Amino acid sequence: MGESVLTAGFGRVDGTLHCDGVPLDALAARVGTPSYVYSAQSIREQYARLSEAFAGAPHRLHYSVKANSSLAILALLRELGAGVDIVSGGELFRALRAGYSGSGIVFSGVGKAEAEIEEALRADVLLINVESEEELRLVNEVAGRMKLRARIALRINPEVTVDTPHPYTRTGEKGMKFGIPHDEAVRVASIALGLGHVLLAGIDMHVGSQIALFGPYEMGLQRLLALLEQMRAAGASDIRYIDIGGGLAVTYDTERPIDVTQFGVRTAAMLAGTGLELIVEPGRFIVGNAGVLLTKVLYRKRSGGKEYVIIDAGMNDLLRPSHYNAYHRIEPVTPVGGRIVADVVGPVCESGDFFALNREIDDVSAGDILAVHSAGAYGFVMASQYNSRPKAAEVMVDGDRFGVVTERESYDDLIKGEHVIPRWSAL
Repeated sequence: MGESVLTAGFGRVDGTLHCDGVPLDALAARVGTPSYVYSAQSIREQYARLSEAFAGAPHRLHYSVKANSSLAILALLRELGAGVDIVSGGELFRALRAGYSGSGIVFSGVGKAEAEIEEALRADVLLINVESEEELRLVNEVAGRMKLRARIALRINPEVTVDTPHPYTRTGEKGMKFGIPHDEAVRVASIALGLGHVLLAGIDMHVGSQIALFGPYEMGLQRLLALLEQMRAAGASDIRYIDIGGGLAVTYDTERPIDVTQFGVRTAAMLAGTGLELIVEPGRFIVGNAGVLLTKVLYRKRSGGKEYVIIDAGMNDLLRPSHYNAYHRIEPVTPVGGRIVADVVGPVCESGDFFALNREIDDVSAGDILAVHSAGAYGFVMASQYNSRPKAAEVMVDGDRFGVVTERESYDDLIKGEHVIPRWSAL
């Protein structure tokens, strides 16, 4: 009789990898591969950790939907008390479908279309995070046309240099596309105060992703608070929210995990006496380590003195290794013994279709099931149908039960909305 799984997430029982109380070999046999598998309890525990860490300050946790937009995950987090941070009209649609009200939604993003602004105002979102003067004027125009007053926050580029694992995850450095340049922030705030259909209710920043130290947040927050004083001196008396974004680091390999308790204590100390309500936008921190991608070994191959493990998941299923050169731990669900050094690659017709290069792994064979760890964030949500490959299934595990929350696509899904013969029109 094996030991039972007592903690959330992924661990072994009698040698077999489990998600909570569900053995992943049996799950793969039932739902097929490739499949994403998420631990509901792991998500609950991460949310609780963060909520407790910021208990010393009035705060709101708005989950960053772009990390993983599964309706089941959104609904789970809503039950826990989360709001959401969205970056598109489609994410707004998902949030509303998952049961969120407008007051639980913050709308970020550098390129909101006019139709998306209308949708956000119709939903009465808590804040539209404005990222440029032109966007500010468009929000005012759209709100005026709708006879509304839009609550906005100004997303300011804090111009803080951060050390992140990849240049694509740096968003708060000078010259980035995100946010209002630091030296223009007070001027844009003054413009907002003179517009009749916007209410300047917050200021916002996002310094980057996978940040394990408080220093970059501290520097950015200091810069925001200094700007806030200038804005208040200019008459911005309605600012009540300060949004510090997300980007809290999780571990994929040997990275240093962030001390969220100290993060919360130090943030609360900096905001004491300001009268501001803190907004934090965690994404990866909540779901990153709560998911794995299950995939089956199709073939073993040797070429040019190299070993290859060819699996049925591809870069269309999990883009991070190819796009970010990201590390994901890979292990067989059932140990097989022996070790090899191999490239773990997918079936997509691209040399960049890989999950690991020159990686020491178990000596697996065709038919073995592998778990690609830390795939809960920026996994399925970045998937495509490249090479006309149907998207994988998504599965939620809660204790000793599981449920498919996104059905595996069929070939018919690949051509949905397409026409063999164009529906010709003339202008």
